[in-house]
Amino acid sequence: MDKFVTRHRKRSAVEADECKTEEPFKKYKEECEVEEEFSQPIPWKKIEAEGLDCDYSLLFDKEEADHLFNQLEEEVEYFTGDKAKLQVYGRSYSVPRKQATYGDEGLMYSFSGVHLMAKPWTSTLERIRDAVTRATGHTFNFVLINRYNDGHDHIGEHRDDERELDPACPIASVSLGAARDFIFRHKDARTGSSKRQIEPVKLELAHGSLLLMNYPTNTYWYHSLPVRKKVKMPRINLTFRRIVKNRQKTGFKIE
Repeated sequence: MDKFVTRHRKRSAVEADECKTEEPFKKYKEECEVEEEFSQPIPWKKIEAEGLDCDYSLLFDKEEADHLFNQLEEEVEYFTGDKAKLQVYGRSYSVPRKQATYGDEGLMYSFSGVHLMAKPWTSTLERIRDAVTRATGHTFNFVLINRYNDGHDHIGEHRDDERELDPACPIASVSLGAARDFIFRHKDARTGSSKRQIEPVKLELAHGSLLLMNYPTNTYWYHSLPVRKKVKMPRINLTFRRIVKNRQKTGFKIE
């Protein structure tokens, strides 16, 4: 079901040209920096399927990952009240996990009826962000943090395709804590009369790992972290993004 190729990630000259010309990169070609290889060579697994392009690696060893997890447990301030709820078809639901947002000053991320303002970077978040930048060659100005207390906490199928995200920049997902299953499902394999038989792609995201979701993954594939009742330990997931400030939704009162 999964397709893996282990290698150092390199971009060809053709990929470099596509990054400058292919939609929707055309508007952002000045920000699309292509390097011959990632800045910090680490063993990568290439994960590919129809319209899916991801890279996976272990970014931190166990000792460092343990330390980072414990630091985040002390530093991160999670949302409560209305900020801990989602709006789906006009109805309000409690989020089955804890969430927080951090990033550069003035950045806001909007999804499922909520509008989350970034808190200032903590020293630990800066350390993780900079490690991701060294490993990938991409810079990030925002992180969404999800804390899953155990295997009952989860996130349903969705795509990270909000309009304020820079399409020239991949989404970098760092996992700390309990290993959890992560499932990709193609949009054409979900529902409808034209449903296609496309196998889902299932990964196990390990403690200290980095998953890089490259374009056009979030155009064609939904992803989820399903309930796993046998998992008893917590997990913290950090998804680093680059937000284009002038594409953010405006006119909301942020408290």
